[in-house]
Amino acid sequence: MQQIFINNSQIDENTISVEGDDAKHLIKACRIKPGEKVRVSTSSEENYICEVSEIVDNKLYLSILENVNTTELPCNIKLFQALPKGDRMETIIEKCTELGVSEIVPVEMKYCVVKLDDKKKIKRTGRYRSIANSAAKQSKRSVIPTVSNVMSFAEAIEYAKGSDIIIVPYENKNGMEATTDALNKLNDNHTISIFIGPEGGFDSGEIEALEKLDNSEIISLGKRILRTDTAAITTVAMVMLEVERAGH
Repeated sequence: MQQIFINNSQIDENTISVEGDDAKHLIKACRIKPGEKVRVSTSSEENYICEVSEIVDNKLYLSILENVNTTELPCNIKLFQALPKGDRMETIIEKCTELGVSEIVPVEMKYCVVKLDDKKKIKRTGRYRSIANSAAKQSKRSVIPTVSNVMSFAEAIEYAKGSDIIIVPYENKNGMEATTDALNKLNDNHTISIFIGPEGGFDSGEIEALEKLDNSEIISLGKRILRTDTAAITTVAMVMLEVERAGH
């Protein structure tokens, strides 16, 4: 079953009209036919199972069959990800969208290999948002996660201060006890921020700034050194499992 996201203005009583890129994709690429079902999530976070009732030129008309439950986590997870090299950011966005993050914030840190000018930041952000959109559809999310503009480390720290808890995996933190303690503190209504360092690791000053925050938890991901993309996916997966468990 295909998934699309719509604005509430597209709903007229029991009928939803779909045009533009979503309609073209469903008609041309998916070859959808009348009678087939589509999952629809709205801008007001309502979720429906719909049936294709009519296809007129490049426009679809869907009939609402039933309301369905949200697929979102019972908390907000914000991933503050240091800009990695190559296409690793795309992998991080795709996989962490599947795992349920609500926001992804690309962050410039001291040891980031990648340095972007303003033009490249805008271009990359557009690409990142497109990947989040596709991953949200594939994983049947009820909301497309926000991909923020690239922030400096100082801006990211300031933005994360309002979170209930900030989790920071750090390779120089020994032992898993801190990780267990941090996960046990999570509640299903928390706003949880996760800071992931770059290939070169956090600068000592960056870690000191994070440690000074009252709501930060510096944790370990084990004895092995993980790549930045592996660390992001691992940490988000641990948090996702814990809040899903706590929510039930």
